[in-house]
Amino acid sequence: MVMEKVSEIINKNNGSNNGLISILEDIQADYGYLPEKALRAVAEKTGRSLVDIYGVATFYKSFSLKPRGKHCISVCLGTACHVRGGIDIANEFERQLQIKAGNTTPDNEFTLETVACLGACALGPIVMVDGCYFTNVRVVDVARILEKAKNGLDTADAKKNGTIFPIEVNCARCNHSLMDDSVAIDGRPSIKVTMAFERKHGWLRLSSLYGSFTTSSEYPVPEHTIVNLFCPHCHGELKSTSICTECGAPMIPMIVRSGGGMLHICSRYGCKWHMLDLEGVNI
Repeated sequence: MVMEKVSEIINKNNGSNNGLISILEDIQADYGYLPEKALRAVAEKTGRSLVDIYGVATFYKSFSLKPRGKHCISVCLGTACHVRGGIDIANEFERQLQIKAGNTTPDNEFTLETVACLGACALGPIVMVDGCYFTNVRVVDVARILEKAKNGLDTADAKKNGTIFPIEVNCARCNHSLMDDSVAIDGRPSIKVTMAFERKHGWLRLSSLYGSFTTSSEYPVPEHTIVNLFCPHCHGELKSTSICTECGAPMIPMIVRSGGGMLHICSRYGCKWHMLDLEGVNI
């Protein structure tokens, strides 16, 4: 049964420039993690060595070799968060969940992990729950965060409690504003760019709420597709030299208008990795 499913996924991703990553993403989407039997099936079907496949599966933190819980909690222990008490916050999550970081609660409700960076260092300590950011977290906030996760984190709740916040951005090449007041997403002006993928070229609008992944586009974009973005004013491609630590795709840079800083988002459609460098900026 596993072999049949893996064969179906491999055939679906045949010809992809990022074939192995796309295959592993689809397997994880089906199983919730990467089972050993599935990885062995990929090796057999593709002719790749199991060592290479395991290397990719362990390099990108979006992949998991163990089943994850219903809710995934990530506590940042990067330098900025660590010096502001990140380790105490991680310890409190471990105490209340009665598990160590890297494990899942026996009822499969929560998976707890610590990470090196969540991309918003100026707002640390940072905790991310199911893709929703909690900023300036204190130890006394841990119980409240767990309760919110159990009850469900929706966009409205996130905006009300500051876990999603608005930003305005400019083109990283010509410094022209990318904000579009005429089209709102999540109740705020959208970020307007043009996109190109698979011989298609059209407009794309992104939410200007940091932590929201709502988009609107001229053409439907298949999941896992790498999309090239361009400024609608200078028509230059928005492309960074850095790559996404989750999936290996190129990152896309934009200038944060309020006080400076940079926003970097992953160019792979569906990947939620993004970084906000606001060093010296007050929000």
